[in-house]
Amino acid sequence: MADSEFMTIVEQSVHELLVWVGFGTLVGLTAKAIMPGRDPGGALATMMMGIAGSVIGCGLVMFFVDGTRVSPISTIGFCAATAGAFLLLFFYRLLAGSFFVEAETSENWLHRLRRRRRRYAMLRDT
Repeated sequence: MADSEFMTIVEQSVHELLVWVGFGTLVGLTAKAIMPGRDPGGALATMMMGIAGSVIGCGLVMFFVDGTRVSPISTIGFCAATAGAFLLLFFYRLLAGSFFVEAETSENWLHRLRRRRRRYAMLRDT
């Protein structure tokens, strides 16, 4: 293989990597904007969630719709990728326990309520 062919392959690979990183970041940010509440992770987690959501969303569309080839960098691909990232974020929150709170004893609940009231009173007085 000649040097010029190798450099062309490296350039194309770096270009693909940068496209996936940029696209994954946009998809991850869009999914986090749609999902209400606090979101886990920082910039790297958002990018990885967007890339994984792209693979999952576009893969699901191609699996359920026969003969369809979805490019992630298209309107349908962006919608499918955002839906995939949204599903990842939803299942993460579901499994992490952010949607459901276990039953608490009345003493523990009362203690937390009193502590919260004191904190709000302190904030109000300042």
